[in-house]
Amino acid sequence: MLFFASVTTKDRGATDRLLTSVTNRLIYDKIRILGALSPFRQSDTLGHCESVLQLLPNGPVIPITQNLGKGSAACKMDAGALEEAVGILTARFALEGADLIVLNKFGLREAEGHGFRALIADALGCGIPVLLGVSDTHRPALQRFTEGLITNLPHDEKAILEWCRRVVVQLPAKAKIRKLDPPRK
Repeated sequence: MLFFASVTTKDRGATDRLLTSVTNRLIYDKIRILGALSPFRQSDTLGHCESVLQLLPNGPVIPITQNLGKGSAACKMDAGALEEAVGILTARFALEGADLIVLNKFGLREAEGHGFRALIADALGCGIPVLLGVSDTHRPALQRFTEGLITNLPHDEKAILEWCRRVVVQLPAKAKIRKLDPPRK
């Protein structure tokens, strides 16, 4: 069974605040969460957005934007730093497993076939539920990636918590404990 859901919010940083609140409650409930959230911060430099990813459950925090210096008014994602975060979470998933994957967004890199896309597919292939944020801009790419097999949740913490708790309870025991077998010699 495929458990895959997304949430969209209109206000900048609202999805991260919502997913942070949800994950904090689920971690308190002893649900093993693996993922990445991005606490919204506006830097002191006018117009320069500074983004970081907080890897769940216990760090590290990885800056994923590049400072392009004075005069640059745009956020500039550091694709290498994002792929570093992807590598860390992919390795953790292979070694430790998870009950739920939570990602702050299906963004441009995922829409282009990179970023967390392979981790999402791996988790779903193992029967592990995935919850992520998605903007209206990238929703069409997400729909193509999932072939329409995604639940669109409302921007409502209670509804999201109910979905998460329901799908985690439905997991077979072997899906909850996902570890790679040691290499055979």
